[in-house]
Amino acid sequence: MTGLGAVFRPQLAPERLRAVARVADEVGLEELWLWEDCFREGGISTAAAALAWTERVRVGVGLLPVPLRNVAVTAMEAATLHRMFPGRAVLGVGHGVQDWMGQVGARAESPLTLLREHLVALRALLGGERVTTKGRYVRLDDVALDWPPEQAVEVLAGATGPRSLRLAGEAADGTVLTASTPPDGVRRARRLIDEGRAAAGRSEAHRVVVYLLTATGPGADERLRDELVAEGVGDVPDLGVAGDAEAVAGAVRRLAEAGADTVILQPTGDEPDPEGFVRFAAEQVRPLVVA
Repeated sequence: MTGLGAVFRPQLAPERLRAVARVADEVGLEELWLWEDCFREGGISTAAAALAWTERVRVGVGLLPVPLRNVAVTAMEAATLHRMFPGRAVLGVGHGVQDWMGQVGARAESPLTLLREHLVALRALLGGERVTTKGRYVRLDDVALDWPPEQAVEVLAGATGPRSLRLAGEAADGTVLTASTPPDGVRRARRLIDEGRAAAGRSEAHRVVVYLLTATGPGADERLRDELVAEGVGDVPDLGVAGDAEAVAGAVRRLAEAGADTVILQPTGDEPDPEGFVRFAAEQVRPLVVA
């Protein structure tokens, strides 16, 4: 069954999160995702708050930019969330937007090498291992978490290019694809992820999460079109969806048929009713997806 969620976009002020998270919990939304976009809102701090304000909804962070974070700190924070809120935190890591990384002096010469080293060390630390490694970017000397998660947890990786997608299959437990990924792009991503899994001899399940840019209500078509154009993907076919629950559910099903395990509805940056968007996803779209 395809998982369904929605994004709380960091264009909204942090103080708006509490109301949106509580609505998500009340209406039965499966997953509420947050972004660590520079220079808006921190991923771990917002996730911790959202988890504390709710009882059942899973809270995802997609993504934590690895150039900004020592892997030991990432592991400590992730393990803390998993211990306090078992089964409800979902964390993804990625390259980060390179221009932003440059602005803060954290741009890596080889983002792929950094992500590989970070993923390997992070999964080992969260798995309770004691780690010593001397990589190009990640260096740990006899490091182990005092409070690792009590059960196995997934670490997702954000990826777009072929090499990053193969790396996600090789070294992560799942992959996060941006809203610039149409159904054909999901199929291509699945093939590349599977190539990485095969190369690493991995046979366990690998979850693919895809954002779907979604607009509904008054002015939906215009809001969707404006955002696609602003993102430079206005001419890409089968990207995003505007309309009622039937239209959105159809787009979700097309992504699922292409290989998405979870589809996260991403409102436009100027969505006028974030709480209403969450209700729309859970109460109107979800029944059509599972029907």
